[in-house]
Amino acid sequence: MSIRFDRDHKIVHISNEAVSYVMEIVDGKYLTHRYFGKKIRKYRGAGAPYYFKRGYNTEHDCSIENVSFDDFPFEYPVRGHGDFRIPAFAVTQENGITFSEPVFKRWQIIRKRPKLKGMPHIHAKEGEVETLEIVCEDETAKIRLYLYYSIFAQHGIVLRHQKIENYGTQIIMLQNAQSMSLELPAEEYEFLSLYGTHAKEGNIQRFPLHYGVQRLESVRGSSSPQNQPFFALMKPGTNNAQGKVWASHLIYSGNFLAQVEKDQFGNIRAQLGMHPDTFCWKLSPGDTFETPQAVLNYSDKGLNGMRENFHWLYQYHLIPGRFEKRMRPVLLNSWEAMYYDVTLEKIEKQADLAKQLGIELFVLDDGWFRSGNDSRSSMGDWVCNEKKLPGGINTAADLIRGKGLQFGLWFEPEAVSENSDLYRKHPGWALQVPGYQTVKGRHEFLLDLSIKEVRDYLFDKLSFYLDDGKVDYVKWDMNRPLTDVNSFMLAREEKGEISHRYVLGLYELLERITKKYPEVLIEGCSSGGARFDPGMLYYVPQNWTSDNTDAYDRAMIQKGYSLLYPQITMGAHVSIVPNHQTGRSTSLHSRYQVARLFNLGYELDLTKCSENERKEIALQIKGYKEQRKWIHSGHLNYCEVPNENYLAWSVNSKEAEKSILIIMQKLFDPRYSHGRIRMSGLNPEWDYKEHTTGKVYSGGELMEAGVSVPLIKEDFYTFSMYFSKIEDEEDDKDNCQ
Repeated sequence: MSIRFDRDHKIVHISNEAVSYVMEIVDGKYLTHRYFGKKIRKYRGAGAPYYFKRGYNTEHDCSIENVSFDDFPFEYPVRGHGDFRIPAFAVTQENGITFSEPVFKRWQIIRKRPKLKGMPHIHAKEGEVETLEIVCEDETAKIRLYLYYSIFAQHGIVLRHQKIENYGTQIIMLQNAQSMSLELPAEEYEFLSLYGTHAKEGNIQRFPLHYGVQRLESVRGSSSPQNQPFFALMKPGTNNAQGKVWASHLIYSGNFLAQVEKDQFGNIRAQLGMHPDTFCWKLSPGDTFETPQAVLNYSDKGLNGMRENFHWLYQYHLIPGRFEKRMRPVLLNSWEAMYYDVTLEKIEKQADLAKQLGIELFVLDDGWFRSGNDSRSSMGDWVCNEKKLPGGINTAADLIRGKGLQFGLWFEPEAVSENSDLYRKHPGWALQVPGYQTVKGRHEFLLDLSIKEVRDYLFDKLSFYLDDGKVDYVKWDMNRPLTDVNSFMLAREEKGEISHRYVLGLYELLERITKKYPEVLIEGCSSGGARFDPGMLYYVPQNWTSDNTDAYDRAMIQKGYSLLYPQITMGAHVSIVPNHQTGRSTSLHSRYQVARLFNLGYELDLTKCSENERKEIALQIKGYKEQRKWIHSGHLNYCEVPNENYLAWSVNSKEAEKSILIIMQKLFDPRYSHGRIRMSGLNPEWDYKEHTTGKVYSGGELMEAGVSVPLIKEDFYTFSMYFSKIEDEEDDKDNCQ
C-alpha cells in the first residue's frame, strides 16, 4: 500500500495491490476527484475533462480555461458557488448565511486507522492500514474540514469519513456532512440496492441509472428493512463472476441517505451518509463533529469480487476480534414452541430433547418477564415472572446448564410499556412530544437513549442477569421505528441532534456491556433485519437475519444479504411447517439446507416432532458440526443459474480444497431437466470427489461445464453437493481408440 504526493502536478495517489484512488489539487485550493478503480502504476492526468464556454452558466477564478463548477469533479462538494448538483456538506453560520467553501490547506500520512470516538469503525493492527488526512479550511466561516482516506495492503477497499471543526468564535449549525462523495465519468452504469420490508428483507433491485437523482433512505431511526445503507454502481453486463462494480456501505445504524445523481452531461456523483432531513448539529466554538465511516468497495471481478471484499473486511476488521473465528453454537430458540406461555416444565422438556439431538444452546425468548401472555405490559421493568418461572432466571439457567447446554436470554432494552413501573416512575424517559399523543409500536414506547440516566438504568438491569455468568448469549431485540423524536434534555437549538444522539447512546450502552461481558455472545435483532447493518456488527458479531424462516423466502433474503455480510454474521433457523410467516410447507431437508451455510439454529417445538424428524435433525446437526469451521471461514459465492427457477450458492474453503454447493429449485418443472450450475473459485488443475455419488470431476469442468441439476418432483427442493480435493489420484485413461 502506498500514498504518494506528486508535488509538481499536485496529484495525490492512494493505492494497493488491487485499487487506486486519485485526487488533484487545482490552483492549490480546489480538491478534485480524478480516478477510483483498478490499480494503475502511475497517474499523470489521463482522463481529465475538457471544458468549453456554455450559455446559462457561471464563471470562476480558476486556471482551467472555460471551467464550469457545474460539472467540476469536486472531492467533497458544496452548493452555492456554481455547483448545482447534490452537495456533501452544508452549514448555517450564526449570521444566517447558508454557505461555506473549505479549500485545500495541507495533507499528511497517518500510519494507522484513526478511531472514531463513540462510533463503530473498521479496526486494524499496527502496520495494516495507512491513512491520508487532507485538511481544508474556510477562513471566513472559520471551519476546518478533515477528510480521511484509509487503505489496506490488499482488497479493493478505501475507508472514508470526515471531521468538522469550528475554530472560530461563532456558533455553526452543521446541516449536512456526508461520509463519502464519489465522482465517476460519464458512462453507462446500472444501479443495485437491497430493499424490503419486515419478513421480506434484502431483495435485490437493479436498473439502468437514469438522469437526475436516484436515492435510498431511512428516516425510521434505524437502518431499516426498507433499504440497506448500501448501493452499487456497475457496468452493464456485470454478473456474479465478471464486470466492474463500485459499491459503498455505511457503518452506521441510524437514519441515512444514499443518492446518486446523473447530471446533464452524464457525469455521476454518488454519496452516502447520515440523512440531512433528520439531522442538525450545533457546533460551538472549539467543537468538532465526526461522520460515520463509509466503505468504498471496487471490484473488477463482478459481484462475487465485491462480496469477497466486504466479507473479508467485516469478518476480520469489523466484528469483535474475539469472535471472528469462534464457532457459533447450534441453538434452540423457544419462541415458536412457547411464544409468551413460558413455563419451567416446557423448558425442561425442550432442553432434554435438545441435548439428545446435539443442540448446544437453549435460548429463552420473550415471555419470561411478562405479567401476562401478550406484549401489552412489563417491558422496561425486566423482572422475571416467578409464577411462570419459580425461582427466577437463575433457576431456569441452572436447569439448562445442568443438562450441559449453554443458556441464552431475550431482551428488548430500548422499549418500555405504558403499563410498567418504569414508565409510571419516569414518563419523561420515553421519546415523546409535549401536547401530542405518543405513538406506540408493538404496544411500546421507546426510551430516550440520549439520556445518561436511561443508559445507566439499562446497563444495571442487564448486568443483574449477566453478572453471575449463567447467561452465555443475549438476543438484543428492537421491534419498532422511532417516532415522537424529542428529548426533554436538549435545548431548542439542539433538537435536530436527537436521532443521532439516540444512536450514539445505543453504541455507548453496547460498548459498556460488551466490554464488561466480553465472552457473552450477543445477537442483534430488530424484528429480524430492521437494524442489520455494519454499525451493529462492530459491537455484536451476528444478527438475526429475518423473522421469516420459510425456506424459500429465507433463500431469497440470504441471497441479498450475503452480497454484504459473511456467513458467520447471519443467524438462520429451521422452524415449524406450515411456516408461521407464510403458511408454506417445505421439507425438513430443504429447511436445513437453506440454513446450513450460516449460524444454524432451530425454532420449533421438539416435543411435536416425530421420532424420524428428530433422528433427521440429529444427523443434520452432526454434519453441520463437522463442516462449520471451514464453512464459516470460507469464501461464499452466489453461482450463476440457468434460469430463475434456481438459486445456488457455494462455499469454498480458503485454499479451495473443499467446497459445498447448495441448489434450490423453486418449482418442479420438467422443462428444466437440463439445467447446469457452474461453480467458481475451485482450482482447475485439481480433481474433486463428490461425496454423495463418489464421482470424480476436475475443478475446470465443474467451473466451465457445470453441475447438472437433478430433477426432483418436489417444489422448493434443495440439493447439497460436497466436493473435496483428491490427493495423488491417477489421471483417467483415455479409452477412446
